[in-house]
Amino acid sequence: MSDRSGIREFLLAFADDEHLMGQQHTEWIGVAPFLEEDLAFSSIGQDELGHAALLYELVLELDGIEPTDAAVDQLAFRRSSRDYRSCHLVEYTTGGWAEALVRHWIYDTFEELRWEQVSDSAMPRLASITRRARREEAFHRRHADALLDKLLAAPEARSRITDALQTIAHLVPGLCEATAGEASAIAAGVTAGPTAKLFEPLARAIEERFSPSVGVGTDETGRFVTSATAGLTTTDQDQRTRRSDWFEPLMARMREVLDYDPAAVW
Repeated sequence: MSDRSGIREFLLAFADDEHLMGQQHTEWIGVAPFLEEDLAFSSIGQDELGHAALLYELVLELDGIEPTDAAVDQLAFRRSSRDYRSCHLVEYTTGGWAEALVRHWIYDTFEELRWEQVSDSAMPRLASITRRARREEAFHRRHADALLDKLLAAPEARSRITDALQTIAHLVPGLCEATAGEASAIAAGVTAGPTAKLFEPLARAIEERFSPSVGVGTDETGRFVTSATAGLTTTDQDQRTRRSDWFEPLMARMREVLDYDPAAVW
C-alpha cells in the first residue's frame, strides 16, 4: 500500500466514524426523552457531520478530486458497503435511550484521544480541522458527563445505564482497531501514533466514569470486560473492512431523502 493510499485509509475510517455517529445522533431528534435532549443531540449530530464533511474533503484531495459538495455527497453516501471503514459501534442500532447515551459518552471520550493524536499533524488542514473539532467536542463531553452524573445517582436510571453498557461493551475495542494504512499515516506524521494505543486510556476512562456503579475495566490480558460477564471480553476482528448487520439498514435510512432526487446536493 502506497503512503498516499495508506493515509487515505486512515482518514476515511475517521470520516466514516464521524459521519455515521452524527447520523445516529440525528435519529433521536423529536424522540429523545425530553426537549433539551432533542436540541442537544441535534447540535452534537450536526457537529459530527460537519467534522465528517471536512475529513471527506481531505480524502477527495488525496484522490485528486475537487472537494465540491456533490463530490463529498458521493463519497459519503454512494460508495459500495465494502468501501466503508467505520467501526461497528457507530453502525450499531441502539435498543433505547440509555444505550444511545452510553455510546455518546464512550464515543466522545474516544474522540478526545483520537483528535489529540492528530493535533500536531504534518497535514496542515487536518491540524486546522482538529482545532475546530476539539472545541466542539469539549461541549459534547460536558453534555454527556452532566447527564450521566444525574442518572447514575438514581437507582432505576443507574440500572438502565448498567444494562446499556453491558450490551454495547463488546463493540468498544473496535473503536481502536487500526486501518490497513495506519502505518503510512504515522510515518508521514499525519497522526502521532497507533490507534490501538488509545484502547488502554479509553478503557481506564470508562472504568473511572462508571465504576463502582457498573464495574468495568480490563482483564489480565488487557481485554475489555464488565463485571457482569466474561462473555463481553471478545470483539469482532477486522471491523474496518467488514460491515456489521446494522450497516445496510442504517445506510438505507441515511439515503432515504437523497434517493428522492439523486442529482440534488443535500
